[in-house]
Amino acid sequence: MALGPSVEERIARARGDLRIGMPVRLGNALIAAVETLTVERLADLRALGGELTLALTARRAGTLRARAYDGDVARVVVPADADLTWLQASADPATDLAHPMRGPYATLREGSADLHRGAIALAKQAHLLPAAVVVTGIDVETPAQQNGLSELPLDALMSHIGDHSPLEQVSSARVPLVVSQAGRVHVFRPRDGGEEHYAVEIGSPDRSKPVLSRLHSACFTGDLVGSLKCDCGPQLSAALDQIGAEGAGVLLYLNQEGRGIGLANKMRAYSLQDQGFDTVEANHRLGFEDDERDFRLGAEILLAMGFSAVRLMTNNPGKVAMMEASGLDVAERVPLRVGQTPENAAYLATKAAKSGHLL
Repeated sequence: MALGPSVEERIARARGDLRIGMPVRLGNALIAAVETLTVERLADLRALGGELTLALTARRAGTLRARAYDGDVARVVVPADADLTWLQASADPATDLAHPMRGPYATLREGSADLHRGAIALAKQAHLLPAAVVVTGIDVETPAQQNGLSELPLDALMSHIGDHSPLEQVSSARVPLVVSQAGRVHVFRPRDGGEEHYAVEIGSPDRSKPVLSRLHSACFTGDLVGSLKCDCGPQLSAALDQIGAEGAGVLLYLNQEGRGIGLANKMRAYSLQDQGFDTVEANHRLGFEDDERDFRLGAEILLAMGFSAVRLMTNNPGKVAMMEASGLDVAERVPLRVGQTPENAAYLATKAAKSGHLL
C-alpha cells in the first residue's frame, strides 16, 4: 500500500520534528537538535542510560579547537555534568568572544560517524544550528515507539544526503509588473513539502534560444527592507529592469535565504560580522560552509519550462558551473555590477576574494 510515508517523506517528517524540538530515532540512535532541545528532554535522554555525544561540523569544531577526526564532522563527548547551557554554548558562537575557554573538548575517533553526519544534515535542512545530541549504546526502539517518535533508517537517509526533492509546478498566473505588463509568475513546490520557489516569466521567451535569466536567492533584508549590508536588492531590481527592457526572460526567485542557511542563522552571521568577522568567517563559526545553496533547483525549473540554454545574469562562476552540470547550456554570462555602498564594500570584497565572484 502507498499510505505509508516514503523515504523522502520520512526525512521531511524527521526534519520537521527536529525543528519543533522533538527527538528522532535515526538508525540505532536517538538524535535531537541542540537549538530546540529543552532541559526536560535532555534529562529524559540522559535517563535512558546511553552514551551522549554532540555532533558538530568540522567548521564549528575548528572554532572550538576540537579535533574532527571524521573529516567533516566531530563527535564530541558530552561530560556527565554538562547541561543544556553547555551544549547550546558549544553550538552557538554568539558568546565565543566573551567566553573563549569552554574546552578542552574530547572527541571520538573510532567507529562510524554516519549517525552524527546524518543528524547534522537534518539540522541543516531544518535551518537550525548544525549541532545535535546523539544517544547511542542502548535499545532505542522501545523509547521511540513508547513516545511516538519519528523513525528513519540510517541507510535511507545516507543514500539521500545531497539530493533535492523534485519540483512540481503547482500554479501560475499573469501578474502585470512595473517593468512589463507581460509578466507571469509560476510557483514550483518540492514533493517533500519544503519551501516553494518561483519563476517570474516576462514576455514570451523563445524556447529554442538562450533565455536571459537571473538566478536570485531570496534576501528578506536586501529585497524587502532595503538593507545596505548586501547588494541583493539592487541586483534584483536591475535584473528585472534588464529583462523588461529586452522584452523577454525569466527571473528565478529561490527560497534559499542567507546562502541557504535560513534567515535566523543569517542574522546570527550578521551579529558575528558586527564582532569583526567577514561573511565567510561568520558562516564557518556557525558551522556552515561558505555557501549552502543548491543552484540545481534553478536549472530544474528552467528545464521544466522548456529551456535548454541560458544567458545567465550573475557575477558568480559557481552558478554557471552548477547550471551547466545540471544540463543547461550557459551560452553567456551577463555581468550584474550594481549596488555597492560604503556599508557593503567589505562584504563585496570578501565575495570576490573568497568566493570567486567577478566584481
